[in-house]
Amino acid sequence: MKTVLLLKDLYLQAFRDLGNYLVRNFFRVFAWFSFAMFVVVLYAFVFRLATGFAFD
Repeated sequence: MKTVLLLKDLYLQAFRDLGNYLVRNFFRVFAWFSFAMFVVVLYAFVFRLATGFAFD
């Protein structure tokens, strides 16, 4: 019984650490992706202003 509890604890600890690592890196990548998309939108808006696009 003690072996089963030790394996359970090991299993839970491994996935708890993996989860934190995945979540942290996911949000880091998501933040950079969001920033890149914002730069693209800003570039498109400035390009439209510079070429005289009519915003009717």
